[in-house]
Amino acid sequence: MLKTTLAGLRAHKLRLLLTAVAITLGVGFIGGTFVLTDTMQAGVQKSFAQSADKVDVAVLPSDEAEDGLPAEMLARIRSVPGVQEAQGRVRGDAALIGKDGKAVGDVPTLGISVTGGRMPRYEFDQGRAPNGPNEAVLDSRVASREKFKVGDTVTVLDGRKATHTFTVVGLIGVGLDSDAAFRGSVGFDTATAIRMTGERTYAEINVAGADRTAVAAAVGQGEHRVLTGSALADELASAAGADTKIIRTGLLLFGLVAMLVSALVIYNTFSILIAQRMREMALLRCVGATRRQVFGGVLIESVVVGLVGSLLGLLAGLGLGAGMLALLDAFGVSGPAGPAMSAGDVTLAPRTVLVGLAVGVVVTVLAAILPARAATRVPPVVALRSELEPGSARFRLGWPRAILTGLFGALGFTVALLGSVVMEKGETAMYAVAAGGALVFLAVIALMPALVRPLGRVVGALPGRAAGVPGRLAVENARRSPRRTATTTIALTIGVGLMSLFAVIAASGKATSTQQLNEQFPMDFQIQPQYGDEDPKVPHALAQSLRGRSELGAVIEQRLRDGEIAGQDGTVGSITQSALGEVIKPTFASGSAGDLRDGAALLDEETAKAQNLRAGQTVTVRAVPESKGEGDIPRAQGPGLQVKVAAIYGGNVPMEGLLLTEADFGRLYGANSDPYRIFVTAAGGVTAERARAAVDEAARPYPTAKYTSGAEIREEFTKAIDTLLLVFGGLLALAIVIALFGIANTLTLSVVERTRESALLRALGLTKRQLRRMLSVEALVMAVIGALTGVLLGVAFGWAATQSMGESAVFALPYLQIAGFMVLAGAAGMLAAVLPARRAAKASIVESLSFD
Repeated sequence: MLKTTLAGLRAHKLRLLLTAVAITLGVGFIGGTFVLTDTMQAGVQKSFAQSADKVDVAVLPSDEAEDGLPAEMLARIRSVPGVQEAQGRVRGDAALIGKDGKAVGDVPTLGISVTGGRMPRYEFDQGRAPNGPNEAVLDSRVASREKFKVGDTVTVLDGRKATHTFTVVGLIGVGLDSDAAFRGSVGFDTATAIRMTGERTYAEINVAGADRTAVAAAVGQGEHRVLTGSALADELASAAGADTKIIRTGLLLFGLVAMLVSALVIYNTFSILIAQRMREMALLRCVGATRRQVFGGVLIESVVVGLVGSLLGLLAGLGLGAGMLALLDAFGVSGPAGPAMSAGDVTLAPRTVLVGLAVGVVVTVLAAILPARAATRVPPVVALRSELEPGSARFRLGWPRAILTGLFGALGFTVALLGSVVMEKGETAMYAVAAGGALVFLAVIALMPALVRPLGRVVGALPGRAAGVPGRLAVENARRSPRRTATTTIALTIGVGLMSLFAVIAASGKATSTQQLNEQFPMDFQIQPQYGDEDPKVPHALAQSLRGRSELGAVIEQRLRDGEIAGQDGTVGSITQSALGEVIKPTFASGSAGDLRDGAALLDEETAKAQNLRAGQTVTVRAVPESKGEGDIPRAQGPGLQVKVAAIYGGNVPMEGLLLTEADFGRLYGANSDPYRIFVTAAGGVTAERARAAVDEAARPYPTAKYTSGAEIREEFTKAIDTLLLVFGGLLALAIVIALFGIANTLTLSVVERTRESALLRALGLTKRQLRRMLSVEALVMAVIGALTGVLLGVAFGWAATQSMGESAVFALPYLQIAGFMVLAGAAGMLAAVLPARRAAKASIVESLSFD
């Protein structure tokens, strides 16, 4: 039986190749994911080995510690016998000023101590370590982005925002230091780093030439950890590798979708093959083959197909992984592995080979089990008779399938409706919608064969009329084998359904963000300090300067500070009162904007609910002084201020906490205190370009004051969502490609199955062109059935997912994208029919009619 099976595979190489293609694509995606992430992880290990392996012992603050490591600890460590060198590493904010005069990035660059000696934690790409109060080094990526080079003079702000100039003497690669890589970094010698950052303690102490026990004894008990160099290596590599694991998990989820589609294609292909080979199977039974041997023969064939497809998939995955690395490198994305990651260092781990082979073979065998069982159930005598085309009988749903379909469908819709309408909006509601969607999809899979005939009639109405007799024949061909058509189209339904779902969520996300930005950002410009700034305020003098510009209209100052409201921690703020109700329009559960006056305040709904406060109550507000540094936990001071809660406000507005008048806020925190941010509108009749130039000129003396326009913020949101949709679409495209191969497989095998039928149509006058048109329209109908089902499911559950996200979510239907999916699916289906149609048209009429 083994020899017979292998001989059959050798005799039908095209059939083997067509069946293996789906597995090749699925395994290729999974293999490419492992190749990409394994190469990135290898880069992590390589990057660490270049520097931190020179450390024998490291001392770090514990996770619970509020302070760093004091200087006296470093002195004690240096006195330990055997210590050859000990370095304290300094880290803190040190904002680099770009050539445009503004602070680089949305967060301050990181000031770090960079030293030479035996333990250089950073690799020098150019130059040398800084030495003295006037020298600095830059992170190579920041230097490249900001067009700085060795020998240039740069300006850096210290902790008090005072400017200092330095000569760049080197460029460094920060390797595994994810914080330095994200923020960008400026390096100094240790003394200068302490002066620039204002840090009084060390973030880490590295030791060379001593063992852990001796160092631990010197530092004593406290909130710190003492690690060996190898333990530090493992910790840093694990932290850097966490990004790789997230990437791997996300990509593998899409790989599983691709493998699910592959399984459906394999199942359908084997079902058709078994139906076509009934006589062959029956003949084997007649000459002595048992049911077990026939079953085993089909499984052996599936193992061979899975093995061939998996091996080809691993080769494809190797190329895919290298291509993804090259693409990342071309776009300047180095990933967690830093500069060590490149397409030239592709890693193919034994685990990748084993997983790829196992997944490919197991999925193929599981998909072939039901067709293999079907091959054993037909008695030899019945199988040798001439019968109707397998699967052409009208499909009957049956009571068991009907009950399961109804149960899954009703339960799925109920759970999804609860998540989108009844449950509290948030993560739990979104999980409920996802669970409901999965149940409904299972119901659709079970019901799909019963839907093929009515959907085929609707979908095929137009092409059937437009294509004449070949078109009508094509529609009937698509409808006459409901099980086969259903299994072929459901694979496409998965891909198109998920793409429609993401398209709806993306469009709704953009609509929601646009509405919220229109409500929260009704101004032309917003000015605020860099994120992460320890003192997040904009100079009051900037607001005064802006008010002096004739090109600008309203200038609104918003102040926010920590405070104590009725004995509990909260946020206390003020805003230019003339803007309330005119530019900034909150909604009020009680009271109105006009109720804000000295001695009376507005309170947001969230704080009112949390502290059980209501309009009309009098509360005591006390100021909380600003923190003086790391470890300082300020407490409320002074007798405070008695104010009446005059109104409770809500809505999507840039306000929070207890809102006081500017005069009352000044009594608590000091008159003319610096605002948290400034909102600006252009004067009437002034163009956006002139207004921007005025804001730019006024803000130039304040390098950390970052301004953005409402249009820019909307554009950033739109770009982020579009990029996310593009990534998801690209990943799901593989599932759609596999589904299209399934359509091509079905048509190719159907061409063989309907050889006599096609020849008879040719003999009755159907031309080659009409035959090709018939198969193209058949593929079009199948593709549109699958795409239409997917679009309906995707849009429905896209709406449910949007409703479950939040009360302010806005549903939007991307009509053009949805229509585009339908058109592309139909066009791709017709493209998949090109080769099968050409094969059918080339067949000889005489030979086909005599085919047996």
